[in-house]
Amino acid sequence: MLKIGLTGGIGAGKSEVSRLFAARGAVIVDSDLIAREVVAPGTDGLAAVVAEFGPQVLREDGTLDRPALGAIVFADPEKLRALNAIVHPLVRARSAELEAAAAPDAVVVHDVPLLAENGLAPLFDLVVVIDADDEVRLDRLVRLRGMAAEEARARMAAQASRADRLAIADLVIDNGGALETLAARVDEVWAELVKRAAA
Repeated sequence: MLKIGLTGGIGAGKSEVSRLFAARGAVIVDSDLIAREVVAPGTDGLAAVVAEFGPQVLREDGTLDRPALGAIVFADPEKLRALNAIVHPLVRARSAELEAAAAPDAVVVHDVPLLAENGLAPLFDLVVVIDADDEVRLDRLVRLRGMAAEEARARMAAQASRADRLAIADLVIDNGGALETLAARVDEVWAELVKRAAA
């Protein structure tokens, strides 16, 4: 089994690359998706979040009110640490389950947005960074996601720098151009990953 850490700054196209890898046979372990699963209604995770932050973080339908929780934790580093102490171990445990269920020769791609920020590179056999320059990313966030330019810049500034991400990369996928170019580069990287997984 080959454990890949996949990361890239907001707007770089990490979700698209993750989808392309999945189409080629990768086992995808998506941290963001798992973080939502572990606080779904009826889970121990949601019960722990409500016990910590109170019923005001629940919607009427019993689901987590993410904006309400965000307003609490992003204004107070201690509360953010408390939330991470609940969610992160659950995400790690679920990720480990998914990885354990993969075939011995599988390429397991861990889609981790904050891989560089959290110093997680040593946990993986290889780190693949999706790269696009800041202007391209800004344009995508504004044009495709409808963000205000100021919000997009603030989100980009809150993440690791492009240089910091590239410093931990074993392989880089340039996503500054067209989708066809991206697919061709993903094919090249995928061939390399399959070769290494078989070795």
